[in-house]
Amino acid sequence: MQVREKLRILADAAKYDASCASSGGPKRDSLGTGGIGSTDKGMGICHAYTPDGRCVSLLKILLTNQCLYDCAYCINRRSSNVPRAKFTVDEIVQLTLDFYKRNYIEGLFLSSGIVKSHDETMEEMTRVAKSLREEHKFGGYIHLKLIAGASPELIAEAGRYADRVSVNVELPREDTLATLAPEKRADVIRGSMAKVTLGIEEGKEKNAPKFAPAGQSTQMIVGADGADDRDILEASAQLYSGYRLRRVYYSAFSPIPDSTARLPLKAAPLMREHRLYQADWMMRFYGFEAKEIVTGEDGLLDLAIDPKLAWALAHRDDFPIDVNTADRELLLRVPGLGVKSIDRILMARRHRNLGLDDVARLTRSLNKCRPFLIARDWRPLADVENLRAKLAPEPAQLDLFA
Repeated sequence: MQVREKLRILADAAKYDASCASSGGPKRDSLGTGGIGSTDKGMGICHAYTPDGRCVSLLKILLTNQCLYDCAYCINRRSSNVPRAKFTVDEIVQLTLDFYKRNYIEGLFLSSGIVKSHDETMEEMTRVAKSLREEHKFGGYIHLKLIAGASPELIAEAGRYADRVSVNVELPREDTLATLAPEKRADVIRGSMAKVTLGIEEGKEKNAPKFAPAGQSTQMIVGADGADDRDILEASAQLYSGYRLRRVYYSAFSPIPDSTARLPLKAAPLMREHRLYQADWMMRFYGFEAKEIVTGEDGLLDLAIDPKLAWALAHRDDFPIDVNTADRELLLRVPGLGVKSIDRILMARRHRNLGLDDVARLTRSLNKCRPFLIARDWRPLADVENLRAKLAPEPAQLDLFA
């Protein structure tokens, strides 16, 4: 099979993995590697975004879509009737270098099905990263998707050559993972994540070799089982606290051909995935706990409005708060106020008593935050009718996060 045909098959097979962002990766020059490639700046190319908004292009492929496992939700499962292909290590290395030299990409995201064993597959993936780093002095971003259950030695080697590594937990509930992916075990997945966490901590010690300097991440499928949004967020909170993850990614379930009757017939709404990312942001940067974010009795996030606004509307007795005296933790709970806006407010109020015009200059979402704030010359009405309808944007106008 020609390399181009392999690329077509294995790039398409990799599209279901969302965890390919390149945030947090240091410049390899700072690690003393030199050589070509940079983490700062057609087929198989995905676009990831860094925290400062830069778009980074990655070659996103599988080593192979052959797999010993028969996970019901996976298009590449053993029983799936899809074309199969497998790259050699040298083919992936050459593709990465060729794409980089043509200015198509700035890094590599490599995952794989399991061919013969966990260790054999992990060893081939690691050889790709090792060859790029040591033989070709490639300084671009590399993300390796670890094979859960691979030996500690292989995980340690992968962490030495990759900027980021990840192990997918797949589903938020262990009981449904056992049902839909009987060959996978939650304790094995978490054991591999724990090895990565330990490696990252050891890599921070003085004179220790760097280990996955951009951290580790994971991914959960949304809507393939009966887990509600509260289940998903609580599972994410445990992963963040237990394994110090850089990110949890959420992937809306999409029906696949010839799937089992145990799976839903319809795709999960993309807006549900979007709301989970917003809720995840609330946990990581706004001080919310997972158990308080979902306000509905059905355990699901409101798809019509962002979860921060939904929480504020469900806790009207906590508002309004005074923009001139409230502490940072309270301001973080005001809809329409982001972290940068709050930092500007805290700085500005040292010098003057802020009015509504001042707030308008410091935030882009005055209309959303105004009903929840008191300023020098502003106090909202005690009871604002139809506040939800006034604040909820049309679907086409929804922002990722206020």
